[in-house]
Amino acid sequence: MPPFKPISFITSQYLRKVGLPQAISIGTGYTHYCDCGTKRRIYPDKVRLGFIPDNWFQFFYPKTGKTGPYIFGLGLLNYLFSKEIYVCEHEFYTGLSLGIMCVVAVKKLGPKFAQYCDKEIEKFESNWKKQHEAELKALQDLIDCEELEQWRAEGSLLLMEAKKENIELQLEAAYREAIMQVYKDVKNRLDYQVACRNVEQRINHKHMVSWLVKEVAKELPENVDKNLLAKHKEDLSALALRVK
Repeated sequence: MPPFKPISFITSQYLRKVGLPQAISIGTGYTHYCDCGTKRRIYPDKVRLGFIPDNWFQFFYPKTGKTGPYIFGLGLLNYLFSKEIYVCEHEFYTGLSLGIMCVVAVKKLGPKFAQYCDKEIEKFESNWKKQHEAELKALQDLIDCEELEQWRAEGSLLLMEAKKENIELQLEAAYREAIMQVYKDVKNRLDYQVACRNVEQRINHKHMVSWLVKEVAKELPENVDKNLLAKHKEDLSALALRVK
């Protein structure tokens, strides 16, 4: 591969002369083409008689008028034929016949062939557009899937927060349940102690009353009145109730 050679000043001047994109300097010894509006034409220039450029006719109009180009063409042909510069051989008539056939073919078959080419071009463009649209749709589907996954990821974060709060609530409920169980156990033990104390007091009270009754009965004479004894028992029972 030959080494790169920067465009010289002479080459740049030539490019300006022929109308190509101008070469401008972008560094020491190097140049770069700038886009000065040169574009490839979509359609060719206008022609007359099928092959003669229209600008040739426009060149004659200011000097010779409308008939100038035709007179010049006929005069030139007359000069070439008369001076035998252009000799009409058998191949000339063959070429003339082929030219007439080509013109007729272009006039008759040209539009249909152009339509066929246009249809093929449209078919190619439609296939290209379909592929382009399919690629765009696939990329858009990928973008939608990515956005959906991002949304799901955000939902997963919210779900994790909800699970954390649920676990905290479960721990709080378990803590409260344990506290309530401790409260019930302590209350049951205290109730048991109170019940034991009450039973002990009742038993002591009962024994005390029985002892007092026995002692009083011992001190009383044998011939004491039973009614009076019953009254004293009632008084002792009342005192016992007060003490309780």
